[in-house]
Amino acid sequence: MNLSIIILAAGQGTRMRSDLPKVLHPLGGRPLLDHVIETARGFAGADIHVVIGHGAEQVCAAYPDTDIHWVIQNKQLGTGHAVAQVLPDVADDRTVIVMYGDVPLIRHATLDALLANAARGEIGLLTAELDQPAGYGRIVRDHAGHITGIIEEKDASDVQRRIREINTGFMAAPAGRLRGWVAALDNDNAQGEFYLTDVIALAAGDGVIVSAVTTQDPHEILGVNDRLQLAELERCFQRQQAEACMQAGVTLIDPARFDLRGTLQAGQDVVIDVNAVLEGEVVLGDRVSIGPNVVLRDTRIGDDVTVLANCVIEEAAVGSGVRIGPFARIRPETRLADHTHVGNFVEIKKSDVGQGSKINHLSYIGDTSIGRSVNIGAGTITCNYDGANKHRTVIGNEVFIGSDTQLVAPVEVKDGATIGAGSTITRDAPAGELTLSRAPQETRKGWQRPVKKKS
Repeated sequence: MNLSIIILAAGQGTRMRSDLPKVLHPLGGRPLLDHVIETARGFAGADIHVVIGHGAEQVCAAYPDTDIHWVIQNKQLGTGHAVAQVLPDVADDRTVIVMYGDVPLIRHATLDALLANAARGEIGLLTAELDQPAGYGRIVRDHAGHITGIIEEKDASDVQRRIREINTGFMAAPAGRLRGWVAALDNDNAQGEFYLTDVIALAAGDGVIVSAVTTQDPHEILGVNDRLQLAELERCFQRQQAEACMQAGVTLIDPARFDLRGTLQAGQDVVIDVNAVLEGEVVLGDRVSIGPNVVLRDTRIGDDVTVLANCVIEEAAVGSGVRIGPFARIRPETRLADHTHVGNFVEIKKSDVGQGSKINHLSYIGDTSIGRSVNIGAGTITCNYDGANKHRTVIGNEVFIGSDTQLVAPVEVKDGATIGAGSTITRDAPAGELTLSRAPQETRKGWQRPVKKKS
């Protein structure tokens, strides 16, 4: 099938009360429009046309490298007018499907059913039965059950408003026929707009069959008009994400308290506790345990890793058999080798930590290379910034760093060295030796602590 997809995304979204165009508001960490475009791209070889208006420059800037055909609707005169802006670029022998930039959960299979109708020369129309149809256009049928038109709620009579079958807006039609019907639209209605829905009555009047495809999942037709609806749709989307993860074998302690804002590739017997947030591309090996309140962003984690509560790990690579946290922060460009330990209130940035090394308490390690089997004592920091430039610290194999040590970069601690607790190291420490820097300890006899004078 020669397919042209028209995505309507020109609305201002005034109820969002935002400078950001509505279709760029995030759902699952990605713009609403992104989800719709992804679904459209599932139809191989289709031309994708996106009608934009409000915030057009921002929308285009969000997709700098793309094959999308952007079409400007300078005046928002209705959905029919929006489609009319695209049709001059669509050949008559193509099939057109109309989608919406603020309806992100529509399924590929549902659109396939619409296209099957259009392939027979009919109009495929997506409808739904709702207990509370307020706000939607109603499907009008004749006594034989054939669709004869759509009436928008503002133009509907009291009897028509009691109809529960509603129009979702999604339709598929032969491009040549659609062109003629769109050209015949008028704006004689309550809103003074050119309704795309009026195409249905025109088609029925020409004897064209309008075939309804009815969705059983109301979530896939939900659109976004305000932040409340966006929040509701986020929970629908995250529930879908959670179900997909569990079907793939991941244990989620509470699916309602899990957010995946990107992609997850997980091995066997992975367990994720409550309030975990996964962003970007996350890869988890076998038997990984993720504790509560953990944030993972663009991170790869090997087998048999335990991440305890309240850790943040971003743009890092973690080996196998590693233990992290609680309350650890692993920043970008950090690589933790196999069987390393990173403990509570430890921050690591742009560093390599060698196999079997441990940084267990209250330390900052930045711009550092650490060898294997190193022990970093509590309160250790690498002083990597001199106020203008970053410098690197190099720690060899089997080094012991005593507590409360400051390593002033650039500096190297060589293999097997020991650094005494409380030291400030500004020069290279030789291999296999004890290096320390301490002021002499003294006791002042008779010294008295100051006290406040009584008034």
